[in-house]
Amino acid sequence: MNILIAILFYAATAIFVIGLMIKIVEFARTPAPLLIPTTPGPTTASGVVFRMFREVVFFESLFKGSLWIWAFGAMFHFGLALVVVRHLRYFVEPVWTWVAILQPFGMYAGFLMVAGLGGLMARRILVERIRYISTPSDHLMLVLLLLIGLTGLGMKFFMHTDIVAVKAFFIGLMCGDIQPLPVHPGLYIHLLSVAVLMIVFPFSKLLHAPGIFFSPTRNQIDNPREKRHIAPWAAALEAKN
Repeated sequence: MNILIAILFYAATAIFVIGLMIKIVEFARTPAPLLIPTTPGPTTASGVVFRMFREVVFFESLFKGSLWIWAFGAMFHFGLALVVVRHLRYFVEPVWTWVAILQPFGMYAGFLMVAGLGGLMARRILVERIRYISTPSDHLMLVLLLLIGLTGLGMKFFMHTDIVAVKAFFIGLMCGDIQPLPVHPGLYIHLLSVAVLMIVFPFSKLLHAPGIFFSPTRNQIDNPREKRHIAPWAAALEAKN
């Protein structure tokens, strides 16, 4: 079982990293033939950077569009960020000071993450126009994330496992020295769910995470009157003519 889980995580990591790199390159190479920033937009490059910061960190457009959806989305994303930081302790030795300081916050952020996911799941089911456009993969992504969150909370508060052995396994995994994992059904489900998430991430709608940085409605300067926008492929055609 230890060998199988190790192979699974090696494969999942390779698919995640390579798949994400391919998608990012694809996003970067996709031309933007029109200047279409959401107006009123920033008229300088520094303004675009500040706008992207507000969008990525505070979900500004979602806040303006729907306050309650923003609340559930913020709960999930902020909770997930703290949970990920908390899990860094399993991959570094000694544990970095700032990671150690955030451990208590990350522990309870799991509840915030699950509550946010529950709200987003309810939105998919109860709001008619959202239910109409939702696909099975939309629901499966939420179920997978909920499974990760619930099994993680379960191991912390109800079904305790040997976290020292878990850390030894992942430290060894990074060094090619596979160590034994505790025999724990909740841990196996948790790790399997994480591996599946890593595998499907580059091929799912979760790619909005890196994709937002390539959105022309967000990353373009609002200066159509001052400067003519020409896509690279259009400029090449003009040069030939």
